[in-house]
Amino acid sequence: MTVYSYAESGVDIDAGERAVTLMKSAVEATNRPEVVGGLGGFAGLFALDTTKYSKPLLASSTDGVGTKIALARQLDRHDTVGIDLVAMCVDDLVACGAEPLFLQDYVACGKVVPERIAAIVTGIATGCRLAGASLVGGETAEHGDLMGADEYDLAATAVGVVEADAVLGPERVRSGDVVVAMASSGFHSNGYSLVRKVVAGAGLDLLSTPAGLDRELGATLLEPTRIYALDCLALVAELGVEQVHAFAHITGGGLAANSGRVVPAGLQAVLDRSTWALPAAVQLMESHGVPRAESERAFNCGVGMVTAVAPEAADRTVALLTERGVPAWVAGTIDERTDDEAPAARLVGSYR
Repeated sequence: MTVYSYAESGVDIDAGERAVTLMKSAVEATNRPEVVGGLGGFAGLFALDTTKYSKPLLASSTDGVGTKIALARQLDRHDTVGIDLVAMCVDDLVACGAEPLFLQDYVACGKVVPERIAAIVTGIATGCRLAGASLVGGETAEHGDLMGADEYDLAATAVGVVEADAVLGPERVRSGDVVVAMASSGFHSNGYSLVRKVVAGAGLDLLSTPAGLDRELGATLLEPTRIYALDCLALVAELGVEQVHAFAHITGGGLAANSGRVVPAGLQAVLDRSTWALPAAVQLMESHGVPRAESERAFNCGVGMVTAVAPEAADRTVALLTERGVPAWVAGTIDERTDDEAPAARLVGSYR
């Protein structure tokens, strides 16, 4: 009679346990005081401080990294995509004013290579520290008969909290508000199917430095997504919801589409391209066949987050974000919408 083992079926329990050992210290370094218990339980426990809030609302966000992972695999660099994963979740959370509390991750792979899994999760832990969130647990699933040995995918869910009377969004946005843009660190985690198609079609070398870039193309494309959560929360803490009205995380769909999500009926965000320069990496994509209109839908084009603030708060908003290391500038205004059929946000002018 044939004797079968789990390992021969594609699941190495010993490798999974070694991966947990390698990542343990990085995960524990994310612990906030509210975390109850440690790594290894069946569920992550987090004690919400009910004395801190009068009417708390829990906010949650689930996301992944997308095909940027394919570039990480191609370059055999796995320590940054975890930061991307956290950013895509927590920067959505903070858009409503929520403070990220904790995150759980899910890693699906064809084969558990402990060092690679540890690098991925260490990146997730780094992202959690940058967001002020705890990594309270997760799952690594080995799918040897469904995925190649070097294939993996990532997903995560983040949970945050916000006072019911401090939720940000279109309900607070007013005509005359100023739109302040926050610079992106690169393509973030959107548009990579298009980026990869251009790279392959144009025969671009990921290990070379194209004209206009200051480092190798591969390193440019793997630059982690900027995490804005703590910077946005600091802005709200100083200026209050009376002056900070909304945040929009610029992800798939581009600047106009995502900015429009926080603009109420009857108003329009008008964003002036002349207030910033189109990033060199986006220009590279355009030089190899991506039309401008497509760039502005697929890529963030240099802006990763925007906030709508009261006009008297614009200068302080820019100054505070700049002090915190986030390049920021006044990029537009919230105006009356003269045409009901007009989009909620539009770009005008030409890039510097």
